[in-house]
Amino acid sequence: MPNRQKQVLFSCAGLVGLSCALMAAVATGLPFWVRGSVLCRTGAELVNATGPELEKFVGELSFGLFHGQRVKQCGLGGRPARFSFFPDLLSVIPAGLHIIIIFFCGVVVIFSSVACGFFFFNAFGRPYETLLGPMGLYLWSSISASCSFLVMVLFASELKIHHLSDRISNFNEENFVFKTYTERYDRSFWLFLLIFFLHGLNVVLIRLAGIQFPFQENKEVDLSGGAADLMY
Repeated sequence: MPNRQKQVLFSCAGLVGLSCALMAAVATGLPFWVRGSVLCRTGAELVNATGPELEKFVGELSFGLFHGQRVKQCGLGGRPARFSFFPDLLSVIPAGLHIIIIFFCGVVVIFSSVACGFFFFNAFGRPYETLLGPMGLYLWSSISASCSFLVMVLFASELKIHHLSDRISNFNEENFVFKTYTERYDRSFWLFLLIFFLHGLNVVLIRLAGIQFPFQENKEVDLSGGAADLMY
């Protein structure tokens, strides 16, 4: 492939890597990972609320990795309140798992930035080692894609297996018991899925630039001495 076309492909991949780094940084800090509603089960059971009456006991909940907001409805109007994971909720959430998720979010930001830099380096520079050269681009893109996928898996396990929404809703509550009514992933979570696919697109761009996949280069076997060896 001509050098000009390689420069264009690597430059496009570099811009994609930069976009992934920015999206990961923004998504990590925004409180838009989960959006849902919570039911004040204690209040609903006291008045035996059903149908339209049940809506008076359904509040809202939205949160991210660092902070969020909840609106509690117990039949007497909404009670909005903001909360922070650090340090308020560390005693009620799986803190180790939560910190690991934030760590891998940072890894996605860092390695997406590294991949962006090396894409431009391969487009306009002269790489001289494997990790700096075209073959190393597969490594940086694969690490970023794997970590973004790992972020989604770990956060989904924290949310579903550890019932994160229920723990947040019942934090510092003594008189009422809340239960998750509806729950869905919000835009920040899906941004990491987009990042995963964008890094996959970068792998395709590397292949279109003419760089073979790792461990798939055919090794040429020297058979010139085979016949001579058989004679002795």
